Amino acid sequence: MNTSTGSGANPWFSWEYVRRNSADLVAALEQHTTLTAQAVLVALVIALPLAAAAHLRPRLAGPLVGATGVLYTIPSLALFGMLAPYTGIGRTTVLIGLVTYALLVLVRNILVGLQGVDEDVRDAARGLGYGRARMLLTVELPNALPSIVAGVRLATVTTVALVTVGVVVGYGGLGQLMFRGFRSRYHAEIMTATILCLLLALAFDLLLYLVGRALTPWSRTARTT
Repeated sequence: MNTSTGSGANPWFSWEYVRRNSADLVAALEQHTTLTAQAVLVALVIALPLAAAAHLRPRLAGPLVGATGVLYTIPSLALFGMLAPYTGIGRTTVLIGLVTYALLVLVRNILVGLQGVDEDVRDAARGLGYGRARMLLTVELPNALPSIVAGVRLATVTTVALVTVGVVVGYGGLGQLMFRGFRSRYHAEIMTATILCLLLALAFDLLLYLVGRALTPWSRTARTT
């Protein structure tokens, strides 16, 4: 891989660098994108039943949120270091760490959304003979969707940034290019990887915003009214 611009200058951005290293950039961006999407999806699959259980059993809410909060406070470098002896160096270690950090945001937002459902809506469902499980699945979760989508958006943007730390175990997506740029003091490599991270975060956020609008058409109607 050739990072030279062909001159003595070391600019913060260089189209020549992008042209010569397009294959590396695409590979790193693909790794970053798939790892982010997979981590958030796995975290959501875990967080949904946990938050639902805490909603149905309020005594679980405090310990559950507290436990995810403690996990979130573990420094990423330390977490990857603790996982590496058991899960090895690479994708699995980074994925477990990212899922761990996303859980706090998702569990809190899902729980807040479920707890914020209008009590009149619950009363109407009870009047129609809805049991607790049916009410959760068909009434409370749909009404909590705006809060859930907001949590997924926040967790996704945060995860895009955290993926770069995976460079310490050899799987950091665009973070690999940033680290290589810092080591060689090549500014264009650092800046290009940083810009791609920002664009990726914006693209994910916009996509999830549109998905949220599609899933909650009633919220748009309510705001208009």
